[in-house]
Parts: sequence; structure tokens; C-alpha cells
Amino acid sequence: MAKFELKLPKMGESVAEATITTWLKSVGDQVDVDDPLLEIATDKVDSEVPSEVDGILIEKLFDVDDVVQVGQVLAIIETTRADVSVTSTPKNDAQDKKEQEGASEIVSAASNLEAQMQQIQTPVVATTTGAEGRFYSPLVRNIAAKEGITQEELTRINGTGKESRVTKNDILEYIKNRDQQQVDVPIENIDSDKKHPKEVKTEPIIMSGDDEIIEMTRMGKMIATHMTHSLQTAAHVQSFIEADVTNIWNWRNRVKKTFQEREGEPVTFTPIFMEAVAKAIKDFPMMNSTVSGTKIIKKKQINLGMAAALPDGNLIVPVIKNADQYSLLGMTKIVNDLAHRARTNALKLDEVQGGTYTVTNVGTFGSIMGTPIINQPQVGILALGAIRKVPAVIETPEGDFIGIRYRMFLSHSYDHRVINGALGGQFVQRVKEYLEAWDIDRQI
Repeated sequence: MAKFELKLPKMGESVAEATITTWLKSVGDQVDVDDPLLEIATDKVDSEVPSEVDGILIEKLFDVDDVVQVGQVLAIIETTRADVSVTSTPKNDAQDKKEQEGASEIVSAASNLEAQMQQIQTPVVATTTGAEGRFYSPLVRNIAAKEGITQEELTRINGTGKESRVTKNDILEYIKNRDQQQVDVPIENIDSDKKHPKEVKTEPIIMSGDDEIIEMTRMGKMIATHMTHSLQTAAHVQSFIEADVTNIWNWRNRVKKTFQEREGEPVTFTPIFMEAVAKAIKDFPMMNSTVSGTKIIKKKQINLGMAAALPDGNLIVPVIKNADQYSLLGMTKIVNDLAHRARTNALKLDEVQGGTYTVTNVGTFGSIMGTPIINQPQVGILALGAIRKVPAVIETPEGDFIGIRYRMFLSHSYDHRVINGALGGQFVQRVKEYLEAWDIDRQI
């Protein structure tokens, strides 16, 4: 009999840890290859971790709500197969735990090496363990380096992880509270010698007996952190433009019944908009970039994020990989598939990663325009407003007249650190041009 170590797999370049939410198998249970053993949650999506071998689950190394680093061993499976890697000679718990943490540090350090190099001048925590003997994961240390958090500050953060360790959520919450205390500080509260705000006490929230306290959901907390971080990182600028989509409206009304009967699914406006955005990105490739320190990374693949509202009110952004390579039929099918699985919480982790530009439809709930927050580390996001039937001036060789047209606003938010007003405006203008040039006789 061999003992197989099931490790937390690598889940993308930006994911270094996950939280165990549910164990689906108990110690002593028979498991088969690809059987889901546990459910995990990251800052991007919930997912299952399947077994890689047939055998019997004989040990769980972590409990529900534990935060596990990529590469750490989750469980031990006893198997009769001879073609699998096996565990090494048994060690005591402390030694085994130490080696697991060391392996995790190597994996995390490799994935964050570039970020650490860029932050080398920042006051960082240089060792895994602080002077007080407290353990800090590579992810926590990297965040501390990026935000300029000193060792003294780290020791003051209350850890909610195993053995009171500081988790990613702990340090992000600390940063959030610290930043809030430094907003709108009066001039008299600035220490002229140290050039930073003195400690400011936050005012307590006054509540009445009828007020209701609602705990934010795990996803809600992550979205709040992600959005706040984006506003603190990017220099948000918006450009707005109105597009005439009458031809698209009439074309869809003409083909939707036939398409539904032929394909068994609807044709919506979303794939048309996604196609236009992908074309515009090919014309203006700087919109398909990201910022790393003082460097701009221009992405080769056009991976469009498609913001989708969930039944509980939260938001998730599935990604259409290589969106510029789809036909309209192919784009329609992948849009429908991702939207359906987003609503049923059936997306895979890879399907919400790797986006290079995001599109969000604020018109779904009647909004005519919006000012969306950039989905970091991207440099732009486009909001689609509601399509409205409005009176409009129509220009013809015979003169101008008033007619009824279908029009919508496009709201483009972009990062002014990289994208200037000219490029941001030209990009959304090009999307408008593609939409207005729609061929009413196009086949799908």
C-alpha cells in the first residue's frame, strides 16, 4: 500500500492560497479518481479539489475555515496503485508541518518574485518568522512589503488563522481601516516632522434599537476589498458616448425566433457588444494592457471579462478567452454558457481568471449609464447602458429630420496612469462605430 499526498493545486498566477469551506469526504471513505474531496474558496471563485488517485482517505491535515497555501498537503490517501508519488518516511507533526510550510513558501515566493523585486526598497518583513516568533506567510509578507507595513505594525494585527496567524483577509482589513483613518485629516493633525497623519480616532457609529446589523458575505467582503484597492491604485477617468443601435435592435428581432428554434438557446445583445469590443481592442492594443510598477505589460491574448450578476446580488466576472477569435455564433454560445453557469455557481476557477479587459451591462437593471470601477490589474472597463427608444435627429442627403431610434450610452472607465484621454476616447468611439455599422442582413 502506498500513501499519496493530495496537495492544493496551483490555481493561477495571482492565487497563492485558499480557504477550506467544506470537506466532502470523511476519514475512512473510499474515493475514486476525480471524486471531489473538498470545496475551497479563493478571492476569485469557489471550487472543488478532486482526488488524483483511487484509494481510502486516511488523514485530513486541515479543518474547515483553515487557510491553505498552494502546494501544501491537504490530505493523505492510501492507494494500491504503484504509479503514483508516495509520501516520504513518516515524521512527527511539527517536522511535517514545517516542511509543508517551507514548500509553500517556495511556490509562493516563485510566483511573487517579480513583485518582491520591485518592492525591494520598501520596508518589508524579511523573514518568515518575526522577532516575536510569529509565523507570516509569503503572501502576507508580500502585501506588507507593498503597503509599507513595518514589522512592528504586523505584530499588532490580530490573526484569525490557525494558531493566531495573520491571514490575507486580516492584513487587508488592517490596511483598509488604516487608510480610512487617514482620509480627510485636518491640517492641524499632520506631524510636520514625520510628514504623516497623527493617529486619528474614528467616530463610533450611532445606532438605534430598530437598526439591523447584517454581516457581509465572504464574497461581499472580497469584492469590497478588491474595489477599494482598485480606487486606491488606478487614476480613474471616464469617457461617455452615445451609440445608435437601431440596426442591431431590428436585426435581433428578426433572427431571434429562428435562432432559438435552431440552436435551442437565445441570441442576446451581449455577444454583439463583446465582438465590437474585441475588434476595438485589436485596433487599440494598449487598452489590453496592465501595469507592473513602472512597466506596462501589453497582453497578446484578448480575454474579455463579462460581469454577471448573481441571484444573491453579488457579482462575478467569467472570462471569454481569445474573444477576438470567435465567430458571432461561437461568441453567442460561450456567452450563454458562461452566464448560465455563473448563475448556478458552476464556473471553474480558470474561467474567472486571466481577463485583460472587462465589460459590464449596467442597463440590465435600467441604468442608462454608469461609472464602473476598473477590474485590477486591467486598465479599462466598459459599461453598457440600457437601450432606449428616443427621438433623434437623422441626417440625410435631402436634409435632417426627427425620427425614432434605439440608442444607448457607453461609459468607459480607464486608468489615466497608462491611458490618456485621447486613447480612452478613441477606443470607445471605435466601439460605437462598429455597433452603428452593423449589417442588418448578417447571418448567424
